[in-house]
Amino acid sequence: MKNILLIGGSYGIGLAIAKELQFESNIYIASRTNDQISDLKVTHIPFDATSDTLDVSQLPSTIDGLVYCPGSINLRPFKGIKPETFESDLHINFISLVKVIQSVLPNLTASEQSSIVMFSSVAASMGMPFHTSVAAAKGAIEGFAKALAAEYAPKIRVNVIAPSLTETPLADKFLNNEVKKEKSSERHPLKRFGQPEDLAQMAQFLLSDKSTWITGQIFHVDGGMSTLLI
Repeated sequence: MKNILLIGGSYGIGLAIAKELQFESNIYIASRTNDQISDLKVTHIPFDATSDTLDVSQLPSTIDGLVYCPGSINLRPFKGIKPETFESDLHINFISLVKVIQSVLPNLTASEQSSIVMFSSVAASMGMPFHTSVAAAKGAIEGFAKALAAEYAPKIRVNVIAPSLTETPLADKFLNNEVKKEKSSERHPLKRFGQPEDLAQMAQFLLSDKSTWITGQIFHVDGGMSTLLI
């Protein structure tokens, strides 16, 4: 069985990934909380991506897959965003990701071929008002992922999933009533917003042996929003 490390896998998309993988892989979840994963077949490691150093001694010497889930959604007019907000979004989305990868790089290279999965956003490729901070942070991820994939091929595969709005606790304020849900659904060509399982199934594929010839790619799992104008 593969050893898979999920950073921030205790709720939302990370939790959905853990549920998909728990019976086919050895799952290690590094997160702040564990109340929603207590009944899953996983190993929990207390970890706050914004402030902690990952305790690699609690991990196996070989890691076959890494998924980094922590992120932010700060939507507001550019003129009202302080530089500190940009720094905070960049830190949680990107800088902490870099630190995690560097800390487990020996474990990843110990695998015959490991897979890293990161999360971007449809906002990184589309010009969307009020998205300057999140687009900047996610854009950093996309550029970084391609460069990292080139540097570590064929030993480590690196791919990015770029979703549109997905029903998770992080996005609750955008989907917390039926009017908002209906408007969000109508904005997508497939006439619905995302569910955690939509992203979890793509992550499962990218971690599996079914994707061993795929690296350096940005996958837009977004209901058609980034490519279709209808």
